[in-house]
Amino acid sequence: MSILDIFLFIAVIAIWGTLVVNLILTIAGYTWYLRNVNKPAPKLPKKAPFVSILVPAHNEGVVIVKTVLSLLSFDYPQDRYEIIIINDNSDDNSAQLLANLQDKFPHERLKVINTDKTNGGKGKSNALNIGLKQAKGSIISIYDADNTPEHQALRVLVAELLQDDKAAAVIGKFRTRNKMATLLTRFINIETLSFQWMAQAGRQQLFNLCTIPGTNYVIRRSVIEKVGGWDVKALAEDTEISFRVYEMGYRIRFQPKAVTWEQEPQTLDVWFHQRTRWVKGNIYVVVKNAHLLFKKEGRRIRFDLLYFLSIYFLLMTSLILSDSVFILSVAGLAHSDLQGFSNSLWLFAVLMFVISTFVTITTERGELTFSNLLLIVFMYLVYSQMWLAVAAYGMVGYIREQVFHKQAKWYKTKRYQ
Repeated sequence: MSILDIFLFIAVIAIWGTLVVNLILTIAGYTWYLRNVNKPAPKLPKKAPFVSILVPAHNEGVVIVKTVLSLLSFDYPQDRYEIIIINDNSDDNSAQLLANLQDKFPHERLKVINTDKTNGGKGKSNALNIGLKQAKGSIISIYDADNTPEHQALRVLVAELLQDDKAAAVIGKFRTRNKMATLLTRFINIETLSFQWMAQAGRQQLFNLCTIPGTNYVIRRSVIEKVGGWDVKALAEDTEISFRVYEMGYRIRFQPKAVTWEQEPQTLDVWFHQRTRWVKGNIYVVVKNAHLLFKKEGRRIRFDLLYFLSIYFLLMTSLILSDSVFILSVAGLAHSDLQGFSNSLWLFAVLMFVISTFVTITTERGELTFSNLLLIVFMYLVYSQMWLAVAAYGMVGYIREQVFHKQAKWYKTKRYQ
């Protein structure tokens, strides 16, 4: 067996190992869904706790009014929550739009914090820390500026949190609001259903483990204060604070009956910049917490650490090697005795990916269509390769920032009418 064959064999095993782990998570998530789909959501106590909703917003004039009106329409007791918009160093019409809204609604319900370049414009974590200082609630809720949550979302999240004293946070589910806008948003819609919320359900089922997303969640104020707020260096502030919550011995629960609808990137350039930020942010969190792999206090997050390490290091390297060998063999520039074996496994991997992904979208009304089945096949061939490019670019960007001691820049995701 040549050196090339050895490397190709390792790459195939790594790729298949990741696929099997994702398949196990999907099966576990689907099992969890079947067990919980018909359970009623928990109820609030007679006196609901006061909640402060924080919404970081930088140049969000296109979407901010719709978001605020949606948040004001929660069926949570109206005198038991406040909305705090952190208008973070915006240079569009956000300030005027928010001022107009404040003229219509009581200031004790809708607060606006306008930052400038001296104290703002430094990313989502910084904006959240600013908002937290003025929040009155014992429970903090976070929504992104492009979200339109369903009326019951906040009530369900808070009620779930109150069921468990050891729960620091409860996360909900998010759906793609503009899924039919482009082919890309249709990909993202399937990705969200299969690899985000179903994987969350699987991790909860197997490991009692969830990761806080960037939006549609509640967290106890006391826990945020114990961990020292959000890490301003973290581009993936949600993953970062999740790890610290688990390190302190708390739990994070998942409640999919709390749903929010959000905008997703409609063009490749916007998607590429957003996902590169995610990659760099998650790599930062993994590197920051890697020492916990072999420590007792890191046992709760050990699976996530290993999973992220596998995705961003082992899997990425394996996919690049496998794709390179395939291209070189087609071009007649290299030959591997394992190429036939590799291609057979590749075809089986496609089949497994398509079946498992299609099964997960059957949980959502309107998604069980033949066009989505074809889209999933196309997704494996195209969207997965796009993710590979993003992961590689993000990795290089992270290394470059560390070598030259540069502060990671927050990329503002474009919004659409």
